[in-house]
Amino acid sequence: MSWSWNKLSAAKWEDAWSERIAGNPNAVITQIKGGKTIRITVYCDREEDAAILKEYFGGSVREIKTHDWVAAQNREERAPLKIRNSLVITEQSSAEKLDALRKQFPGRRILSVPAEMAFGTGDHATTSTCLRFICDFAKSRKGTDWTITDIGCGTAVLAIAALKLGARHAAAFDFDPMAIEVARHNMERNDVTVEQLDLFVGDVFEWTPAERQKGDLVVANLFSTILQQAFPRIIAAMKQDAVLVISGILASQWEETKAAAERHGLFFERVVKRGKWVTAKGGIAK
Repeated sequence: MSWSWNKLSAAKWEDAWSERIAGNPNAVITQIKGGKTIRITVYCDREEDAAILKEYFGGSVREIKTHDWVAAQNREERAPLKIRNSLVITEQSSAEKLDALRKQFPGRRILSVPAEMAFGTGDHATTSTCLRFICDFAKSRKGTDWTITDIGCGTAVLAIAALKLGARHAAAFDFDPMAIEVARHNMERNDVTVEQLDLFVGDVFEWTPAERQKGDLVVANLFSTILQQAFPRIIAAMKQDAVLVISGILASQWEETKAAAERHGLFFERVVKRGKWVTAKGGIAK
């Protein structure tokens, strides 16, 4: 590594940055003395990559003259992330290594999602739990025609996984243009076409879903403060009898998020808590 991008942020945003960079071996969050501030550092091989991060998120770029991050050079490769008996998500991108994984896991779909700059690969508790719900839904709908809408898609790993598991079509969007840029790379890596995945930059509070953007399965991995205000938009994206999965919710904010959802006619039949994060599955109450 010869360059690093660095940004100071209020400690209250640590969870947001932790979710964003989960699984990225080149990213580190450090708490500054006093506990009110954190530093996010992403180590890059190229100055251009660090400069892109600065352009999108501010912060600063510096050249590393000594190997002060030795772990980056000596780290072991991350083990593939296995989801149910359906998926394997790997940072590998070479045809040879992907072929080896297909032979090792013959009954599973292999997704190549390398960590890119400030983005992780699906390891975070919110993303991996959503992936489990998607696997379960796909199994229940095997052989049928179904679609997915992914609100706050990040690197689009959820939408791509759903397509590999049998979804006919997916719509996915994120407020962050950089996330969508990375998502397009992930589409290419995994042979997903623009006909299969409608991917775009969008603000959930300004979005009105077209008919093609509504899903039989709707996933919204957003922070609870956003979810609580966005439920009317989320419901508008749900087809009749659609299943809803929400995530990105801190356990301490689950009850208020649940109450807000119920005021809009939603219910949840399954709630999963992993660490300090909650993911819930439900739908529109009848």
